Amino acid sequence: MSPAAKPAAKSHPVFSSVAIVVSDRKKAVRWYTEALGLDHVADDDHWQAVGTKDRPGLLHLCQVTEYDPKGALEPGNTGICLHLSGDFVKSCSALEARGVKFSTPPTKFDWGWGASVVDPDGNEIYLSPGA
Repeated sequence: MSPAAKPAAKSHPVFSSVAIVVSDRKKAVRWYTEALGLDHVADDDHWQAVGTKDRPGLLHLCQVTEYDPKGALEPGNTGICLHLSGDFVKSCSALEARGVKFSTPPTKFDWGWGASVVDPDGNEIYLSPGA
């Protein structure tokens, strides 16, 4: 088959980011990095993102009042799940020692372990064991 006759490569989306609405992006960056332990991977004025360096998937810490002065926070379940490496219960204890508040402490369910944490704006993030 000649190069011109090769079928086109399949195009597919690649995960980039999820926005989390926060009241103060600087405060949020501190909490997500210092308390939760994520890396501050993008710092470009409004575009403040945390995640794990050299891995896909970012959380965009979006200060809603910067583009909508009447914008409201959206506290509660974000639908976001983060994996914790190592011993899950010990990893959760380390987060708690750094001031992370748990809405659901580490719990053994029928299907496995899980926990939920809440950021300073009430955004809830689910945690599960993982790599």
